[in-house]
Amino acid sequence: MSARTLPERFLTPLDLADLFGVPVETVYQWRRKRTGPRGFRVGKHVRYDPEVVHRWVAEQMSEAA
Repeated sequence: MSARTLPERFLTPLDLADLFGVPVETVYQWRRKRTGPRGFRVGKHVRYDPEVVHRWVAEQMSEAA
């Protein structure tokens, strides 16, 4: 899965881990440290809006340039 082909549904932490090739615990650490894309809760589950993830990736790329 690439950032250009994000699904049209809300993403799970496992989706993000797969997308970025990192352990799912890293995604949870990003959330705790507020360094990753902003997520939201649906009951006890965390979800991510694909548009927010796309913007976060673009920000990361522009900062690295």
